[in-house]
Amino acid sequence: MAHVNDPAVIEKLITTKGRWAVVGLSTNEWRAAYDVSLTVRDRMGMEIIPINPKGEDVHGEKGYTLLSEVPGQVDVVECFVNSERVGAVVDQAIEAGAKAIWMQLGVVDEAAAERAEAAGLDVIMNECPDRVLHRWAQEGRRLDTDGAATA
Repeated sequence: MAHVNDPAVIEKLITTKGRWAVVGLSTNEWRAAYDVSLTVRDRMGMEIIPINPKGEDVHGEKGYTLLSEVPGQVDVVECFVNSERVGAVVDQAIEAGAKAIWMQLGVVDEAAAERAEAAGLDVIMNECPDRVLHRWAQEGRRLDTDGAATA
């Protein structure tokens, strides 16, 4: 059965403060992860943790090469990798004890989503926090200073 994003889960992830590991976030300003991670940090109020092959620090935040290297709890693993590679990231997130997986626009892996859900993780697939916030703004909703959505 195809995964369907639950609007309540989207709202919970966007409005609940947490640590977001952003897999695929590097210093390349032309990649979507670069700007979207600023939205996650600066508009949504989340802590971001860059995960990239070089372990580069991004936006002044300490970077790591692997999710397993990140100390402490990771709440959401945001995936900016292609659909063919996201399954391995999802498996690492499950192993690391993450609470949720957020697969970006164009990133779809039904089997990986099923594995994550079976392991108790919330799953959002083929969606972007920037896009959600834009839709909310069109509906007259906004994030308040605490990250809660208001009408």
